[in-house]
Amino acid sequence: MWSQAVGCIITCILSMLVAPLAAETQPRVKVPRIGYIGDTPGPHVEALRQGLHDLGYLEGQHLVIEYRWAEGKAERLPALAAELVQLPVDLLIAQGGQASRAAQQATSTIPIVMAPVGNPEGLGLVASLARPGGNMTGVSTMGLDLGGKQLELLKEAVPGMSRVAVLVNPTNPGASPAPWRVLEDAAQALGLTLSRIEARGADELFVGQDAFLFSHRFRIVDFAAQHRLPMISMYREWADAGGLLTYGVSLREMFRQVAVFVDKLLKGGKPEEMPIEQVMRLELVINLKTAQAMGLTLPSSLLFQADEIIR
Repeated sequence: MWSQAVGCIITCILSMLVAPLAAETQPRVKVPRIGYIGDTPGPHVEALRQGLHDLGYLEGQHLVIEYRWAEGKAERLPALAAELVQLPVDLLIAQGGQASRAAQQATSTIPIVMAPVGNPEGLGLVASLARPGGNMTGVSTMGLDLGGKQLELLKEAVPGMSRVAVLVNPTNPGASPAPWRVLEDAAQALGLTLSRIEARGADELFVGQDAFLFSHRFRIVDFAAQHRLPMISMYREWADAGGLLTYGVSLREMFRQVAVFVDKLLKGGKPEEMPIEQVMRLELVINLKTAQAMGLTLPSSLLFQADEIIR
């Protein structure tokens, strides 16, 4: 009995010693590290996280996301992109045209997913939508003639308007002369006069697609409310903040699509072979509370077009 007990003790001790050694020899599963470069946190980040969760990724468990925010200072983007590359990261997500350009300048090897960028071809970010050809892919709003339609909707909401102020971020590479000329042509057809950037003396506001303007949407909406300026912009988050109208693509849907790109790239996909996804579904959101506060009676023809009305 005594010898059996001693044998059991020795066996148990050996098992305790060998178990940690066996665990140490097991290969550790690498957790992918993703870099995210943008202006400020917002609903797009939650949409991305939800999209990744739906695909089976839990942040902190199956992957790590390193966030870097420019906080309204576009000149910080190149340094932030370089910082993420030096960590290093396995993949970069770039929010908007400026961040995408900074990410592309920081690396030619790490895969980059951009979203949303209006004209990635024109900006030189990709060779073509069908075959990007470099280390960048993602989601684009290219081909959507939103400016003209947005002006039409604003005119329908406020039939008597004559002047429209267009808020533009001049440092945004997407704020080129070509889109502005298209907007001017649409304004001329509607009998409207455009004022670029200088919004103080205009009758209405038109807010372009820009990450930095988006990050300051609450301040811009407050300014519009104080001066009783009806406004229209692309993303529904502007209407949630109190803007009168939004017409454009869903930011949440775009970043769920970004999650799909992330999944494909982490599984070995090559960005140069992944066609740029073009968002085609558009939605009109009307903030009826804002209209009432401004004393506007919106025509039923406009209300019938709405995908959602905030009451």
